[in-house]
Amino acid sequence: MLHHDWQTTMKTEYVALLSNSTWSLVPKSVDKCIIGCKWIYKLKLKVDGSIDRFKDRLVAKGFNQTYGIDYFETFCLVVKPTTIQLGLSLAISRGWLVKQLDVNKAFLNGELEEEVYMVQLLGFVDHSKPDFVCKLHKALYGLKQAPRAWFTKLKNSLLAWGFSSSLSDSSMFLFWKWINMIIIPIYVNDIIVTSSNSVLVHQVVSYLLS
Repeated sequence: MLHHDWQTTMKTEYVALLSNSTWSLVPKSVDKCIIGCKWIYKLKLKVDGSIDRFKDRLVAKGFNQTYGIDYFETFCLVVKPTTIQLGLSLAISRGWLVKQLDVNKAFLNGELEEEVYMVQLLGFVDHSKPDFVCKLHKALYGLKQAPRAWFTKLKNSLLAWGFSSSLSDSSMFLFWKWINMIIIPIYVNDIIVTSSNSVLVHQVVSYLLS
């Protein structure tokens, strides 16, 4: 029997996934590959060793995926260390505002292009549709294409805002507005936003977190 606090965090995570339209329930098909899933549990401790909070994460069993069926490309670009150094050196030398973002649960925002089917969550099976499976619309941790799906979603959001990717490093995005410039290097879910205009920095940060 799971500790009551684990059950509470699992319910919270489950509701959050439903609110994010992560999947829809569909009839099970014999010609579809259906992957499993599991809960991962972690305790966050205080300095004195006492429990701070209970954390859990739903993870898809991506090792059950089949190339060419429920995933294709998995490669995800990450910014080069020299690009980060160049961007920060420019920002510091010119006195620009620098903001760093660590997007919480970033991979869960990635939208899937492939058809991926997963069993219903243990303990959260829909009793009106017990034989149905989850057709995933958004990525989950553990999926082979999850990092790529997240980067694609982030890239498209930046392009829609008016950014363009650098020719020398596709994981660095640039934006110009009159004499103002914004630089955003991306390393998975770690994002740096720096600009000659602090107002633009706050606008972009708000946009990315919305």
